[in-house]
Amino acid sequence: MAGTHPIARRTRRAGRALICLLGTGLLSGLGSPARADEEAMQLLKKTSDYLASQQTISMKFDSDIEIVTPSLQKIQFASSGEALLNRPDKLRLTRQGGYSDVELIFDGATVTLHGKNANAYAQAPFTGTIDGLVDKLRTEFAVDAPGADLLLADMFKQLSADVLDGKHIGQGVVNGVECEHLAFRGPEVDWQLWVEAGSNPVPRKYVITSKMVTGAPQYTLRIKDWRSGLPAQPDAFVFQPGEAKRVDVKEAAGWDEVPPAENKGAAQ
Repeated sequence: MAGTHPIARRTRRAGRALICLLGTGLLSGLGSPARADEEAMQLLKKTSDYLASQQTISMKFDSDIEIVTPSLQKIQFASSGEALLNRPDKLRLTRQGGYSDVELIFDGATVTLHGKNANAYAQAPFTGTIDGLVDKLRTEFAVDAPGADLLLADMFKQLSADVLDGKHIGQGVVNGVECEHLAFRGPEVDWQLWVEAGSNPVPRKYVITSKMVTGAPQYTLRIKDWRSGLPAQPDAFVFQPGEAKRVDVKEAAGWDEVPPAENKGAAQ
């Protein structure tokens, strides 16, 4: 919401009146009864189809994850990373934050989680696609990466599964790039997606709001340096353990963006 500068009392009053009128109109539109917004769904499908058509994709990202303490204080943790994928069955994902430095490598037959600061790694056999890998990590190993939905071959199917309402809010600018701003609501989470406008509809920003958690914490992903069509190096998906020790996959689940004490103390 916009604010007015305190230049003069009369200006403030006029500005507040204008903002009130504009805000009322905007909020009434955003808060209207749930309905299918065909334009929003079409833009989401266009993005999904475009990403699915790219054989090789690389990107860099910055992420912020919020937790809410029992005293209702919001604390945000920041990380940065890179992703490289070669459809249908190769992925390398790195994430570096204040509490973990982790990479995930999938070569089509084995998935490896490498905790660099722990000097340890965990491996499990898996043959399948990137989509299948993401599902397996979430359901069997409790390893979740909210932004991984954007890497799926059918992103539209996954993201639209629980959508109750969707809107094309308008335009926005992310890192200097003009984007289409989409907002969707679900039973437990609301989420927003900023997609680059034009012929290169790639996601530039992704925000997930957890409505069922006290304080409605958010996960924010900002994506930059999108590249597609470039051939991946032969060793891009090969893991070299060096002196790292092998550990159980359950131990790797603790290599998180949030320190364990904060994670356990978050309001649920």
